[in-house]
Amino acid sequence: MFDYIWLVPVFPAIGVLINGLLGRRIEAINKSLIHWIACGMIALSFIVTCIIFFQLQGLPATERIYQVTCLPWINSGILQTNIAYLIDPLSMMMAMFVIGIGFLIHVYSIGYMDGDPGRYYRFFVYLNLFMFSMINLVLANNYLLMFLGWEGVGLCSYLLIGFWFDDEANAIAGKKAFITNRVGDFAFLIGMFLLFTGLGEHGVWSLQFNEVFSNVHHLSTSQATAICLLFFIGCTAKSAQIPLYVWLPDAMAGPTPVSALIHAATMVTSGVYMIARSNILYSMSPFAMGVVATVGALTALFAASIGLVQNDIKKVLAYSTVSQLGYMFLGLGVGAFTAGMFHVLTHAFFKALMFLGSGAVIHSMHHAYHKIHSHDDAQDMRNMGGLKSKTPITFWTFLVGTIAIAGIPGFSGFFSKDEILWKAFSSPQGHWLLWLIGAVAAGMTAFYMFRLLFMTFFNDCRAGDAAEHIHESPKTMTVPLIILAFLAAVGGYLGVPHALGGSNMFHHFLEPVIGLGDGKLLQDATTAVAHGAHQAVQAAGHAAHAAAGHMAEAAGGHHGAHHPPLWVEYLLMAVSVAIACFGIFVAYFMYIVKREVPVALAEKYAFVHRLLLNKWYIDELYDLVIISPLRGFSYFLWKGVDVGVVDAIVNGVARIVGWGSSAVRYMQSGYVQSYAVSVVFGTVVLLGYYFLKAL
Repeated sequence: MFDYIWLVPVFPAIGVLINGLLGRRIEAINKSLIHWIACGMIALSFIVTCIIFFQLQGLPATERIYQVTCLPWINSGILQTNIAYLIDPLSMMMAMFVIGIGFLIHVYSIGYMDGDPGRYYRFFVYLNLFMFSMINLVLANNYLLMFLGWEGVGLCSYLLIGFWFDDEANAIAGKKAFITNRVGDFAFLIGMFLLFTGLGEHGVWSLQFNEVFSNVHHLSTSQATAICLLFFIGCTAKSAQIPLYVWLPDAMAGPTPVSALIHAATMVTSGVYMIARSNILYSMSPFAMGVVATVGALTALFAASIGLVQNDIKKVLAYSTVSQLGYMFLGLGVGAFTAGMFHVLTHAFFKALMFLGSGAVIHSMHHAYHKIHSHDDAQDMRNMGGLKSKTPITFWTFLVGTIAIAGIPGFSGFFSKDEILWKAFSSPQGHWLLWLIGAVAAGMTAFYMFRLLFMTFFNDCRAGDAAEHIHESPKTMTVPLIILAFLAAVGGYLGVPHALGGSNMFHHFLEPVIGLGDGKLLQDATTAVAHGAHQAVQAAGHAAHAAAGHMAEAAGGHHGAHHPPLWVEYLLMAVSVAIACFGIFVAYFMYIVKREVPVALAEKYAFVHRLLLNKWYIDELYDLVIISPLRGFSYFLWKGVDVGVVDAIVNGVARIVGWGSSAVRYMQSGYVQSYAVSVVFGTVVLLGYYFLKAL
C-alpha cells in the first residue's frame, strides 16, 4: 500500500471538486448528500492512512523510511522537484491524528451547521480543501511541497474563519489571520532560498528532505542559524507564538468546528511539525534552539495570564491553545523533539474535545437562552451555569478534557507536559528558569480551565425561564465528544516515561526520524537518493539508528552524564502536579465556595484585571506602532504620490494635449472653402517670402 499514499490527499480533493462544482444542485436534491460526500472522502483517506501506518509499524525500525514519487512538478534549470510523499514514523503519526480528528470534526459539523442557510455545501468544500492542504504539508518529502500545503492551510483558514463574512467582525478576523500569516510565510520563503543557495554552493541543488539533511554539515553555523531563525519566524505566525500570535484568538469568530480544526491537530501544529522535521538542521544552531525555547516559554506564560480573566468560552480555549503551543516549542528548543511532538498528539485529543464541547454548549445556549440576542452572548460564560444536569454527555466529556490539559496524573496531558518540563530542566540545552516558567504556566492553565468548567456547568443556571429548554446536542455532536474523551484519557499511555515504569513507545517509534543529528552519517546515501532509490532512504534510516545512541540526547532521549538523579525527576514531577492541584483548588474556592472573591479582586486590582482582560493591550500597541503608521504611509503614497504626483503628471500631460488639440482642431474644420483659403494664404506667404529673399 505504500505506493498508494497518493490516495490520501486525492480523496479530499475529489470531495472538493464534487461539492465545489455541483454542491448547489446536490443540496437542492438532498442536503445530506453534501456531508456524506465530504465525510466519506475523509473516511477513505483515514482508512488508507491506517493501512499504511500499520504496514510501516510492521517493518524493522531502520526500514521505516520510504519515498513515493507521484508526478514531476518543477523542472527548471538547477531546480528539480517532484510531487512526492515521504512515509516515515513522523509523517504517518501526523497524518493519522490529523485525518482522524479531522474526520470527527467533519461528522460533528453535520449537526452544528445544520441550520446554516444557503452555505452548507460551501462549508464542507472548505473543510475538505483544508484537509487536502494539511495532508500535503505533513506527507511532503521536500520543503517546496510542504510550503504549498503551508500556504493552502493559510488560505483555507481565511475562508473558514471569515465563513460568516456578512458579519464585519468575522470578515476582519479572517483578513487578520491571512495577513499575519503572510508575514511568517515571507520569512519561510527567504529561509528556503538561503537553504537552497547555501547547499548549492557545495553542489547540492535540492530542497528534498533526505538530500538536505544528508548535506547540512556543509552549511556554516551562521548560515544554519539564519535559516533556522527564518523558519521559526514562519512558525511564530502559523503556530501563534510571540509576536505573531494575535490572529489566533480572533479566529474564534468562525464556526466552532473551524476553531477545533485550526486549534487542535492541524494548522497551528504545522510549525511544530516543521521544526521537528528539521531537527537535524536545528541541532546545528544552539542559538536558534535557545530562541525557540525562550519564545515558547514566554508565550506559554503570557497567553496563560490572559486566559485567567477572559469570559468568552472560546477565547479562553484560544489562549489556552497559544499557551500549549508555547509548551511544544519549549520542548523543541531544549532538544526534546520527541516530547514536543508527543504534546502535539495529546493536545490534539483534549483540545479538539474541548472546542467541540464548547460548541455543544453554545449550540444549546443559542437555541434556548431567552436573554441571548447575539452569537457573542451565547459564548459568554457569565450567561451560563448549571449545565451539568442539562447536558450530561457534554459535561462529563468536557471534564475529561479539562483534567487532561491540567496535567493530572493518569490522563494524557500529564505525560506529555511533564516530559517537556523535565527536559526543560535536565537537558544540556535546558535551564531551571525555563522549567519554572513552564511550571507556573501549568498552574495558570489548571486554574483558568477549571474556572471555565465551574462557570459553565456548576452553580445556578442563569437561563431564566428558558432553562427548561436547554438540552443535549444531537448524536452527531456527542459521539465525537465521547471518542475524543476516551483518547484524551488514555492517549498519554503511548509515552509513559522510564521513570514511571514505561518504555516510552512514542519515543522509540519516532527514533528513526528524530535525532538523526549528524548529517555526515547520511552522506553515503545521497547519490542513490538523488536517483529516486528508496533503498537509499532506508540506508539513511540505518545510519540514523546507528547514531541514535549519542544523538537521541538532543531529541528527548536520556542524557547520560547530564542526567540528574532519578529522585530529582520524581521531585519535579510532584512539584508540577502540586502546582496544578493548587490552581484547581483556587478555582474551586473562587468560583464554587466564595463566588464574590473574583469580583472583589477585580475591583481591588482593577488595573491588573483590566490589563489582562484587554490582552495586555497588544492589539492596540500593534495598531499604534505598526498598523496606523503603515495606514498613514499608505494614505500618503495614495494621495500624495499616486494621486498628487503620478496622476497629476499623467493628467497634466493629458490637459496640455487637450489644450493644444483644442487650438489646432480649428485648422481641420471640414469645410472645402476653408481649406481653399488656407492654400491661397499659404501660397501668398511663400511667394512673399521668396520675393523678399530675392530683393
